[in-house]
Amino acid sequence: METIDKKALSERDICTKYITPAILQSRWNIYTQVREEVTFTKGRIIIKGAHVSRGEARRADYILYYKPNIPIAVIEAKDNNHGVGDGMQQALVYAEMLDVPFVYSSNGDAFLEHDFTVKSGLVEKELQLNEFPSPEVLWKRYCAWKGIDETKQPIVTQNYYSDGSGKTPRYYQHIAINRTIEAIAKGQNRILLVMATGTGKTFTAFQIIWRLWKSRTKKRILYLADRNILIDQTKTNDFKPFGTAMTKIENRQVDTSYEIYLSLYQAVSGTEEWKHIYKQFSRDFFDLVVVDECHRGSAAEDSAWREILEYFSSATQIGLTATPKETKDISNIHYFGEPIYTYSLKQGIEDGFLAPYKVIRIDLDKDLTGWRPEKGKQDKYGKDIEDRIYNQKDFDKTLVIEQRTQLVAWKVTEFLKATNRFDKTIVFCEDIDHAERMRQALINENADLVAQNRKYVMRITGDDAEGKAELDNFILPESRYPVITTTSKLMNTGVDAQTCKLIVLDQRIQSMIVFKQIIGRGTRINEDFDKFYFTIMDFKKATELFADPAFDGEPVVIYNPEPGGPPVPPEDSDDSSKRIKFVVSDVPVKVVAERVQYYDKEGKLITESLKDYTRATVRKEFASLDSFLNRWSKAQKKNLIIQELEGHGLLLHALEEEVGRDFDPFDLICHVVYDQPPFSRKERAEAVRKRNYFARYGDKARAVLNALLDKYADEGIENIESMEVLKVQPLDRFGTPLEIINIFGGKDKYLAALRGLETQIYMAEA
Repeated sequence: METIDKKALSERDICTKYITPAILQSRWNIYTQVREEVTFTKGRIIIKGAHVSRGEARRADYILYYKPNIPIAVIEAKDNNHGVGDGMQQALVYAEMLDVPFVYSSNGDAFLEHDFTVKSGLVEKELQLNEFPSPEVLWKRYCAWKGIDETKQPIVTQNYYSDGSGKTPRYYQHIAINRTIEAIAKGQNRILLVMATGTGKTFTAFQIIWRLWKSRTKKRILYLADRNILIDQTKTNDFKPFGTAMTKIENRQVDTSYEIYLSLYQAVSGTEEWKHIYKQFSRDFFDLVVVDECHRGSAAEDSAWREILEYFSSATQIGLTATPKETKDISNIHYFGEPIYTYSLKQGIEDGFLAPYKVIRIDLDKDLTGWRPEKGKQDKYGKDIEDRIYNQKDFDKTLVIEQRTQLVAWKVTEFLKATNRFDKTIVFCEDIDHAERMRQALINENADLVAQNRKYVMRITGDDAEGKAELDNFILPESRYPVITTTSKLMNTGVDAQTCKLIVLDQRIQSMIVFKQIIGRGTRINEDFDKFYFTIMDFKKATELFADPAFDGEPVVIYNPEPGGPPVPPEDSDDSSKRIKFVVSDVPVKVVAERVQYYDKEGKLITESLKDYTRATVRKEFASLDSFLNRWSKAQKKNLIIQELEGHGLLLHALEEEVGRDFDPFDLICHVVYDQPPFSRKERAEAVRKRNYFARYGDKARAVLNALLDKYADEGIENIESMEVLKVQPLDRFGTPLEIINIFGGKDKYLAALRGLETQIYMAEA
C-alpha cells in the first residue's frame, strides 16, 4: 500500500483525505449539517476613483450545523506543514463573529478543540481524528450552555422560511433571529434588537415571526410601524409568505379572524376614545407585538405606541431599531431592556454589506463669520430686520439669505455634473419652507434637465401630496425620476432608497438619532445599479457628529423620567409656518473652504492629514522601509500587497489625488511613509528601457514586454499583473492570451518574464 506524504498535500487535500472523513465518521450529515468553504461576509468595498473593488471576504473552512438554522461549530484547516493548533486564532475570530461555541483547528493529524461553554478546566484540548464529537454530543453541550431544556427545543429548532430560491439569512441575521427565539423560549418578554439601517431588520423580523408562528409558540401577532410605506413594503415583500393569514389594519372595524396583523400605530390609536381601534381587540388577543423603528414614537412614555404596548402588556414585545433612543426623557432600553444583539454600521461596512461613504465639507463665509444687518435694514418684503448678529443657527430658520441657497444649489449641481447628473440625491433642509426654496434654486441650476422632465427635481415633504406621491418613484431603482429631492424630515427614516448616491446636509443636526437615520439613507448597496458607495456633502458641520463616540457605539442609559416632563413633539412636525423669517436677496455668500474627508477602517472620519494617516496605517504593517522593500521584492504579485494594505485602511486613490496620479502605489508609499524621492511610472519605464533588459528575448517576446511596460507607464502595476491585460489593446494584436503565453514557451515562462520585468521596474536606481 502506497504511503501518503502528508507534508506534500495541499490544505484542500488535507480536508478531503482526513478532516471530512473524521467528521462523517462522527455521524454528521454531509448534506444538511456540513458546509465547506463558507463565505459569510462580502468583503469591504474599496473605492479607487471610478473603480470599485472588494477586500477579502471572511471564509470559514467548515461550519457545522445542528439544524440548517443553528450553526454550532467552526473548523479551520491547515496543511500538514503547520501545527494542529495553527488555525485556532483565526477560527476563534470566525466563531465570535458567527456566535458559535465550539471551535476546531486541524492539520490532518488531530483536532484542537476550544470550547466556549467551559467555565473552568480544559477550555482547549487535543482530540484524535476518531474522537471528533457527534452532532448529539455538541447539541447537548450547546443546550446546557444556553439553558434550553427539552420542552424548549422544538421552538429553538423550528426552521426559518425558505422559498427554495437559495436566499437564507446572513450570518448576523441568523444571530439576531436565534438569540431572539432562544430568549423567548426561556420566557423573556421584552426584547430589543439593534441593527444598522440597510441590514435587513424587516427580513429578520419576518423570520423571527415565521418561526414562532410555525412552531405555534405565538399564534396572533401584531407588527407595528410608523410609515404607511413601511407597512406596504413589508406586506408585499418580506411578509408575503404569510399569505391569507395576514391583514393590514385600515378600517375602524377590525376583523379578528386573521393571525398576522400589520398596522401603522397612527391607524390604531388617537386622542379620542372612538379612534382607539386597538381596544376592539381584547388585551390578551395578541401574544406577540413587534415594533419596527422603535426609536421613534414608542420610546416616549406618553406616546401612542407606548399606550398600545401597555394595553397588550401580556404579549411578548420585540423592538427593532437602528438607533436606540437614549435621552433624559426617552429610553428604549428602560422599556425593552439591553439589546440582545447589536449589528453596527461600522461592522456592516467592514463586512461589505453596507456602502462606505466619503464626506465633502463645505464652509461658507457667512456661516463662519455671521451677518449683521446695517441700521434700518429691511428684508425684501419690507420687514424691519432685528439688529443682531445672525449665524448658522439662524440661517433658513429666522433669516433666509437667498444667495446662500443659490450657492448650495450650485455646489450640489457642480458635483453631479462632475460625477453623474442622474445619481439619486436627497437634500436635507431646515424646514418645509427651506426645502421649497431649495427646490426652486436646484430647478434653476438644472434648467436643461428639468426641461426634459419636470420631475427631475421634486420637493418631498409631509404637507405636499404631489411630492409624497413621487416618493415610491424616487425609491424605485428602475425609476429615473425624480433624481434630486428636497426634504426636511419626511425622508430621514424608513425610506429604502437603495440607489441614493448623494446626501446633502443643509440642515443643522444636533440629534445623534436623526444623524444616524439620515446617513442610513445612503448605506444600502445595489450592485445591479452600480451603487457601491455614497457621498455626503455637508454645509452645516453636521458630520462633526462622526467624531462623537456615540455615533457607532453602544447605547448608554441616561433616562431620567420626571413627572410632568416636557411632551415630546412628533418628529415630523414642522413649525416653519409659525416662525417669522426675514428674507434678504442682496447679501453675497462665498465658499471659503472645501475638503474631502474619508472614513477609516474603524468607521470613524479621518480628521488628521491624509499623509499622517497613511504613515500610521502602513507602519502598522511595515515598521521600516527595509521590511516593506523585502516584502515587495518577494511578492509574486505586487497587487496582493496593495489589496492587503487597502484592507487595513490604506486610502490609495485619495493619496493619488493628493500626491500625484503619475506615481504607482510603491512610490506613493515609499515617498509618503518613508520619505523616499518618488519616481513616476514613466520615469521607471524609461529606466528599464535604458538598461536594455529586453535584449535576452526574441523579437516577439520583446514586443510583448515593451507593450506591457507601456501599459504599466499608463495604468500601473495592477493592470499588467492580470491575465486580462492580454485581451485588450495593444496586447491583443499579438494574438489570443494563449498564443501570447506560448511566445514565451508556456505560462510559467511568461510569468517568470513578467516577474523579471517587475524586478527591473522597481530597481533602486530608477
